[in-house]
Amino acid sequence: MSQPPTPVPFVDLHALHQPLQEKIEAAVRDVLDRGDFILGRAVKAFERDFARTCGVEYGIGVACGTDAIALGLRACGIGTGDEVIVPANTFIATLIGVLHAGATPVLVDCDPNTALIDLEAAERAITPRTQAILPVHLYGQMVSPSGLQALAEKHDLLIFEDAAQAHLAQREGYTAGSVGTAAAFSFYPSKNLGAGGNGGITVTNNSPIAERLQALRNYGAPQKYVHAYRGTNSRLDTLQAAILNVKLPHLRDWNRQRNQAASRYDRQLESLRECGIVPLRNDSQGGHVYHLYVLRVTDESPLTRDELAAELDQQGIQTGIHYPIPCHLQPAYRDLGYEEGRFPHSETLSRQILSLPMYPGLSEAQIDRVVGAIETAVRHPVATAGS
Repeated sequence: MSQPPTPVPFVDLHALHQPLQEKIEAAVRDVLDRGDFILGRAVKAFERDFARTCGVEYGIGVACGTDAIALGLRACGIGTGDEVIVPANTFIATLIGVLHAGATPVLVDCDPNTALIDLEAAERAITPRTQAILPVHLYGQMVSPSGLQALAEKHDLLIFEDAAQAHLAQREGYTAGSVGTAAAFSFYPSKNLGAGGNGGITVTNNSPIAERLQALRNYGAPQKYVHAYRGTNSRLDTLQAAILNVKLPHLRDWNRQRNQAASRYDRQLESLRECGIVPLRNDSQGGHVYHLYVLRVTDESPLTRDELAAELDQQGIQTGIHYPIPCHLQPAYRDLGYEEGRFPHSETLSRQILSLPMYPGLSEAQIDRVVGAIETAVRHPVATAGS
């Protein structure tokens, strides 16, 4: 009796961490020995080094990526009465960050070929209250820096980047985090650079913004017991920073591996375009860091996205959907006033997109098995329907 094929996980953090286990354990022990658990030495080192990798001067570590957006916007002077343009096709944390800053999110549609914010739609949404645009470098690909800067200059807008999925992504000579006034990153464990829990950082070249954010994350206190701002408690844990310090030197190579895996997916999937299997377009070449590898299961496919995902699951291949419900249709945010049909590209993508396994160390054999399973499913749908 034949053995079932080896499963292909959606992400394999164990394989990523295993070679670094001793260094991670040593870094954690070092923090335990020093006892500097809050804003300790490892935090300062990581803030400095991560900012430098982004090509900016300051990094301010916070508790999570959502806080990196919310507190970062506040530090930039964005708040009540201000409108911030946000793509409808993003994780809900982008929207939450704007709302927690006290500002009003103004949603716009995306480019259906890349899933990135449509800058022409963004320009049409500008009003006298618009103070900022918040581009999301989604799935590991940056929004065009030149396009963003031209739009911002024309309308006197602040650019605040959501780079939570784009650690060290590059485009047009820019690194994610260096395009606008400030940028937010997340270190959720499955990110390209992930901690052992939650964590985030805001980076900027602006010294006053960095100083305000340092206070805002620490009860609004620029010095102990002097609370100049209405802040909160949102600090990157020293233990998490210690883990990130160990992993940061490997990030460029891990991103290179992701890009190489994506290139193989692209080549192997090319013949399936006629069957309605269409990977999202890469406009950044080697600068795309593929936090996720996302394809569209279009109307030309004999299977729906959900049917294909179910078939792959039966074959031991894990997939994901990022994201199944656009922000404007989420129940908690219907009061923003956007009806179904308002953002057709985002809504169509939410029904079509499927994220395939993607992580450093994903083997060619694993990629070939994933693509082979997709090909069998879409070329022989009758044979797979009852499996």
